[in-house]
Amino acid sequence: MLGLKLPTDPRWADLAQMSLEAILTDHAYCELKAATTCISLIQQFPDKVRMVEEVSPVVTEEWGHFRLVIQELQSRGLQLGYQRKDEYVNRISQFVIKGGSRENRFIDRLLLCGLIEARSCERFRLLSVELEDKDLREFYHKFMVSEAGHYRMFLDLAKHYGIEDQVVNRWQDFLNYEKKVMIDLEVRGDRIH
Repeated sequence: MLGLKLPTDPRWADLAQMSLEAILTDHAYCELKAATTCISLIQQFPDKVRMVEEVSPVVTEEWGHFRLVIQELQSRGLQLGYQRKDEYVNRISQFVIKGGSRENRFIDRLLLCGLIEARSCERFRLLSVELEDKDLREFYHKFMVSEAGHYRMFLDLAKHYGIEDQVVNRWQDFLNYEKKVMIDLEVRGDRIH
């Protein structure tokens, strides 16, 4: 469904389970960054009416997710740690068109968001089936469903605003690039990505 070219290394879920405070901290910051990314899209492209209408509720949803992760940390007697550099997102972001037309940059931003949501969805699915803690499995199942919807929304928006064949080809380019990034990145259980 997600189209990712390389699944997450199976060791990742085991490592994440051993680093709950770190993985929950990183998850909290991912939700915060997702909300601010949506705000940024609206600020930079207010003329994209459909995008503004569809992305606006996601800002509220992502902020709510941030608060849910904070509550989960607190309920477990854990603390929110410091935000860490997201090497995955930084590397994937390098693939986004920097020059060229405003329209092409906009499509690339939507595809970038869709890709990050797809990888998050895949990781949350792993946590929802691999974690020993039943409550955390249910917790992550809900996030998986949400991320799948966001992934779909960003891809649909890209197709709406772009030429569908070109968007589909560019999406494949993103997926191929992401595969190379995933091969290069160290498997770490203290990061969502």
